[in-house]
Amino acid sequence: MSGKLRLAAMAFAGLLGACVVDPASGPGGLPRLVTRADELALGREEHPRILKQFGGAYERPGLNAYVDAVGQAVAKTVDLPEVTFGFTVLNNPVVNAFALPGGFVYVTRGLLALAGNEAELASVLAHEIGHVAARHAAQRHQRAAETDAKPPPKSAAGSEIAERAQDRSAFVQSYSREQEAEADTLGIRYLARAGYDPGAMASFLARLDAQAKLEAELAGLAAGEANEMSFTATHPRTIDRVRAAEALAGEIAGKPVALNEEAYLRQVDGILYGDDPDQGFVRGGSFLHPKLRFRFDVPAGFRLFNSSSRVIARNADEAVILFDHAPAPKTLGVADYLTQVWSRDLALGDVESIFINGFAAATGWVRVETNRGPRDLRLVAIQFDADTIYRFTFITPPAATAALTMELRRATYSFRALSEEETASLRALRLAVVRVQDVDSAGTLAERMPVAERRETLFRVLNGLKPDEQPAPGRLVKIVAEE
Repeated sequence: MSGKLRLAAMAFAGLLGACVVDPASGPGGLPRLVTRADELALGREEHPRILKQFGGAYERPGLNAYVDAVGQAVAKTVDLPEVTFGFTVLNNPVVNAFALPGGFVYVTRGLLALAGNEAELASVLAHEIGHVAARHAAQRHQRAAETDAKPPPKSAAGSEIAERAQDRSAFVQSYSREQEAEADTLGIRYLARAGYDPGAMASFLARLDAQAKLEAELAGLAAGEANEMSFTATHPRTIDRVRAAEALAGEIAGKPVALNEEAYLRQVDGILYGDDPDQGFVRGGSFLHPKLRFRFDVPAGFRLFNSSSRVIARNADEAVILFDHAPAPKTLGVADYLTQVWSRDLALGDVESIFINGFAAATGWVRVETNRGPRDLRLVAIQFDADTIYRFTFITPPAATAALTMELRRATYSFRALSEEETASLRALRLAVVRVQDVDSAGTLAERMPVAERRETLFRVLNGLKPDEQPAPGRLVKIVAEE
């Protein structure tokens, strides 16, 4: 953040005396803490970071134009002439949507794969527009700026390395229940004004609930636990939220509304489903990169999260594995890179040179203080080729370090090059839209999908089908297909 913007954020509290009521909230709504121009500047500054963190914009011009058109149709119903909304599809498989101050709204291709019609997409965009109109993101940014203003912990260099594993934009955090309820209220109002079925918000929330349950089951988690970057984590929504949305939709019903199901399905036909080959594949507890030709495994109990620049795995005990890469210095060996470049401000102990499946490597460890308390850092640098060093950062609470040592050592030595045969077997998945025939059922359609587990459940989730419901002949449905 620039110094000017940070000072503006720090001065929020002093501006309260001159607050004005936000037009989207009406009397009693959130106070105007900064000007819309300030919010636009914040959004513009954060936008590149969001693109980097979430895999960049998904390059499919027709789809991008379609999503933007739907968003603009909803945005026209909002009384905010000073805000110009923009809508971006992110190349990320996680189901999520969020907004920055200034009108920057994002949906992932994972969310587009889950939504069942244009009205459900519009309901998500309307909800995010509601957050912008009610200034929720700016308010959250104020809290983040106040946190940033606190004195850094001791051993700042080590803390910085540890905190990178927790790095999430302040704008991709969960809102309060009150803020979510307000965004729902505003969103349904905008949705109805734009001519869409306001009940689409409730139907999409039901899809989210089914998706979250399937994800938890596949990951061996308790019901309700979700990918921390998913919509269900960053926008906590439970069945009471669904019922509240349904009740509000009922109150404003009575005029013609649109779902536009077939038009929507034609737009999402063929989009990537799951991981992008350019970013590597998460397969259970393994990460495999067909373009860069390597793989590694994480211990049981760790969940993998992939992005365009790094891979993170976490377990329930706050242990973290961060995997990324760096350019290899031409004049230094891997051990010197470890101590003189990567950890030059840390006093690493037990530094040693090792070999990992034929690759020269080096490792060392140190204990640091972070905002979350003391953490042990085990750094591993691997010389993959003349230009690239791959890096593991193992971050553990001191009380858990000894118990995890052998498991993390196995993860280190699981790093290896992929063979040509393994690389050829890794194929991307895409969403395919097909028309149901008389002989089709949920089971037979699911059998066509190259998915190892719970195929029929996934088919039902993708198409909004109840456990005992069959797809009607003639209907368009989504299946997962290999590229």
